[in-house]
Amino acid sequence: MTDSDQAGNNHVLPPTPPPAPPHSGAADGAPQPVPTNEAEALEIGRRHFPRLGSAGGPVGLSVHEFDIGYLIRAGWPRRENPTARPSQPGGSNVVIAKADGEVTFLPNYPPKEAVALYHRLRSRRTT
Repeated sequence: MTDSDQAGNNHVLPPTPPPAPPHSGAADGAPQPVPTNEAEALEIGRRHFPRLGSAGGPVGLSVHEFDIGYLIRAGWPRRENPTARPSQPGGSNVVIAKADGEVTFLPNYPPKEAVALYHRLRSRRTT
């Protein structure tokens, strides 16, 4: 008998994490596409958001180019009651690296803060 089978055991498992976002590289291990401009970065970024205008999807995507990548941000429709909690909290930004096309998901921060976070994350991986 395991500990969880014993009477009176009130262990609660943590919630299941959300599924990992889809990988942008080819399934056969081929290299990921590397964008050379904002339009190419936007095309790669589209794969990681619901279709524009779909139910629960963004109304637009924007690209913010910075020194080592492209930040893709989603624009969401205004809520009827801006003081109410969102029906689907969260959201993310997507960064596509200029060097290798690596896709990184970041919290839905304003561009300046998202880029600063991305720099911190990249510096940790290279040290």
